Amino acid sequence: MTTPTPDIAIPPDLLPVDGRFGCGPSKVRVEAVEALAADAGTYLGTSHRQGGVRFMVGRLRNGLNELFSLPDGYEVLLGNGGTTAFWDAATFGLIERRSQHLTFGEFSSKFAQAAAAAPFLDDPEVVDSEPGTHPEARASTDVDLYALTHNETSTGVAMRLARPVGATEGQLVAVDATSAAGGLRFDASETDVYYFAPQKCLASDGGLWLAACSPTAIERIESIKAGGRWIPASIDLSIALDNSRKDQTYNTPALATVFLAVQQVEWILENGGLEWAAARCDRSAETLYAWAEASSFATPFVVEPADRSSVVATIDLDERIDATVVSAVLRRNGVVDTESYRKLGRNQMRFAMFPAIEPSDVAALTRCIDHVVSALG
Repeated sequence: MTTPTPDIAIPPDLLPVDGRFGCGPSKVRVEAVEALAADAGTYLGTSHRQGGVRFMVGRLRNGLNELFSLPDGYEVLLGNGGTTAFWDAATFGLIERRSQHLTFGEFSSKFAQAAAAAPFLDDPEVVDSEPGTHPEARASTDVDLYALTHNETSTGVAMRLARPVGATEGQLVAVDATSAAGGLRFDASETDVYYFAPQKCLASDGGLWLAACSPTAIERIESIKAGGRWIPASIDLSIALDNSRKDQTYNTPALATVFLAVQQVEWILENGGLEWAAARCDRSAETLYAWAEASSFATPFVVEPADRSSVVATIDLDERIDATVVSAVLRRNGVVDTESYRKLGRNQMRFAMFPAIEPSDVAALTRCIDHVVSALG
């Protein structure tokens, strides 16, 4: 039986200007949507293999190269299907024989599951830890790819990226950066494949994957293909590589998704680049975690401050307060997508703090929660 949502009105002066705090799809800036509308007549509904769309794809690839300060030789690849499709693509096209996976939440475990199910690969090494923490990669001579996650979206845990101490030349470091790319700092030289979807920090829609690949990763893609492994064309990274070099995708992408991602990348670059975006997320995180630490009913789920994400926060509520009710009241007042990740099963709220979200709106969110909890008694 569904619990009725209490009729609690939040005073307008407490409400954020924009009430979107979802962890994906994320808030899309109004200015980006207006730019899309202005260019719709010559961009939407046109061929993705002609100049207009290919120019936009080129802007996205070049913008990401600048945003991430990619070393010489790195290339940005893209394809349809989002991160879930990329896990399949990587299973076919990046792992030669065996991989090692760090798993510490719902999403970091999915690539490991894909690798384990592949009949042409050896069972992966899995290094796991409890939700709310993260494990450390360990050098192994028996693997050819280390699978890391920059930010675990389900739990709000972020980890510093570094090649495992003792890793050998030719072993790839592949990083799921879906909720991190564009909001968390990292050194691209510590990674070989930094892959993500654009519906979070890049303030766009889903259905697209992007990957910043090192020369070593590109060599791996080409050698696996040359070795004769059968790969479905839609997830064949060698085909994606060939098409990306032409500023296009193998099959038709969602043109609006590409456009909106360009708007966000260029907005970040215009304001100071990745450091600016990360500092903006830091301000939001400092506000939210400080509020929770000082609260009588809220506690950060991630115990270790150094592991707390600056782009996704998970906050536990006291058992006497039903977090689902609080989220429902917020939603009724236009403050949306604050529910916890369902499979964690905690009395918890989860909030995005992506670059498009104003830090002042995060501060307003905390005041709204205080008001609702007080009204609930």
